[in-house]
Amino acid sequence: MADFYDALDEKLIDFIEQQHFFVTGSAAEGARVNVSPKGMDTFRVIDNNTVGYLDMIGSGNETSAHIENDGRLTIMMCSFDSRCWILRLYGRGEVIRPMDPRWDDYIQHFETFASQRQIILLHIESAQTSCGYGVPRYDFKGHRDTLDEWGKKKTPEEHQEYIHKKNLVSIDGLKTGWPE
Repeated sequence: MADFYDALDEKLIDFIEQQHFFVTGSAAEGARVNVSPKGMDTFRVIDNNTVGYLDMIGSGNETSAHIENDGRLTIMMCSFDSRCWILRLYGRGEVIRPMDPRWDDYIQHFETFASQRQIILLHIESAQTSCGYGVPRYDFKGHRDTLDEWGKKKTPEEHQEYIHKKNLVSIDGLKTGWPE
């Protein structure tokens, strides 16, 4: 049976801190639903009602576009070890970019990466746990460093050029909120 929570408690925070992988889900009216896998030790609990992850430069910026145009965001974590559990966090997303005056307040929660782009916050409205009986078991072998190594080979100017080329609008033409 599913259990619902209004905020994170110690049990949920402990579960989150043990996970190496999470998935974001977002959508905006008239746009495709976006589901995006994440890792690289970028997820943090900010407080009992706020979590966030350090978002990397990528070939798209769908989550940011959906937050700018709709706001809804879901994050899911599930265990792949002996514990059969799934955690979904529902709420409203917020994007904090390096030019935001609050950037310094939030970036301190994260390890920095050469390929970092923005911080995605989720203001939790509810959390849900459910069984993970149908989730297969996998062994964690480590985080990939491919994206960060790619980022280390680029100058800050090249990062900005890439963002302006690939990350200003979503695949459905929605603005992502990144300044032009």
